[in-house]
Amino acid sequence: MRLMIIGHLDGHISQAGKIALQRGAKVIHCEDSDQAIGALLNGKGADLVMMDVKQKIGHFIERLEQERIHIPVVACGVETDARAAVKAIQQGAKEYVPLPPDPELIAAVIQAVTEENSTMIANDPSMKPVMELANKIAPSEATVLITGESGTGKEVMSLHIHAKSKRKDGPFIAVNCAAIPENLLESELFGHEKGAFTGASARRIGKFEEAHKGTLLLDEVSEMHPLLQAKFLRAIQEKVITRVGSNDPVKVDVRILATSNRNLQESVQKGEFREDLYFRLNVVNIPLPPLRERPSDIERLAQFFADKYAEANGVPKKKVSAEALAKLKGCAWRGNIRELENTMHRAILMAMQDEIEADAIFIQGGALQDGHKAAAPASAPSPTGVSGAGKTEESTSPETQDIQNTGAVEAMIGRTIADVERDMILNTLDHCLGNRTHAANILGISIRTLRNKLNQYKEEGDKISASGAN
Repeated sequence: MRLMIIGHLDGHISQAGKIALQRGAKVIHCEDSDQAIGALLNGKGADLVMMDVKQKIGHFIERLEQERIHIPVVACGVETDARAAVKAIQQGAKEYVPLPPDPELIAAVIQAVTEENSTMIANDPSMKPVMELANKIAPSEATVLITGESGTGKEVMSLHIHAKSKRKDGPFIAVNCAAIPENLLESELFGHEKGAFTGASARRIGKFEEAHKGTLLLDEVSEMHPLLQAKFLRAIQEKVITRVGSNDPVKVDVRILATSNRNLQESVQKGEFREDLYFRLNVVNIPLPPLRERPSDIERLAQFFADKYAEANGVPKKKVSAEALAKLKGCAWRGNIRELENTMHRAILMAMQDEIEADAIFIQGGALQDGHKAAAPASAPSPTGVSGAGKTEESTSPETQDIQNTGAVEAMIGRTIADVERDMILNTLDHCLGNRTHAANILGISIRTLRNKLNQYKEEGDKISASGAN
């Protein structure tokens, strides 16, 4: 794990660094936030930032967002200043650590960050051949294409492969091709020189160089623009990249993992994805089954997420009751593990009893039908291709359902299609706790279409939920 420490902290900073080094972390020290941003832009990557609470934490986090750098920030200070700690958390810090540092606390923070997104729960029989294949090819240098529906845990599988590989001590760098605008993705991958384009105020190292001697994950690679696919293919074949605005080649040594929730063979046939790139990425294919096909994993996953968000929100941990578990196992889980995670986040906050009761489980979707297929969601038709998931918490009679559907239609009379579509999109995004990839999957639209809609609504004055993890 790579730890960046920002600030002085009256000499305690070196002590914290030594503890982190003893726990296996690679440590880099920066005097202030400007130096830290410069280091990050120049390839000095980090998995965690520990920052002096006296530094401009809010400004630093804003700069990280502007530069599309995703790193958790932990505030720390030598004084017992409750106001400073609260302010740091409000500004976006994940945690506050008091100093002088406690070795066990520093170790716990490092372990939490290391394990947060890499916990692989896969005990269902349907996952046995998947895990056997992943473990077998992990030590190799083969390019791997991980496929499956949105929310099935493709990035977690990528982290698992990296942790089992010969590159485990190198960096693991992930790029979400769907979340980065097309005109910025080339710079994100290959980097750029100062003045290469409007807004390029400083030189920036791309993800290929940052992942040198490690693993580079291309998340949702199917969303990559066709013109960029050719440059990407050349980079992975020749192991050489060229920064935007430069003519100097740079050698890189990375292992490529890629994920997609689309059928790439169909995308190739439609001319949306290069055939030669598809074959280059698909050296080994690991297909992840949807959550509805691995029912015995639901209980462990639900409890894992309940414990995770209880700790994150400072509430007591609670077991999932038998009634709640039965409700969870009866869900279609159109959004798969990500939907289950959001459901348990909400449940641990809503639970009123000693155990998480069934009433705390809010499921937007439907119960399983024959053949493990999700119930068709009730939604209003939309000429723009947006469809929403119906809210089905309990089974209802056909007569009751007809009354409910009639009421829903009557409530839309007098409103424009655009207004109904806007409410559907924003309500779904809110249900997904701001996770745009999950929302796009539920709505049945591409992440690009969703992003364009949200940009339009933002320009029109709507408040948009912050984007969560993909």
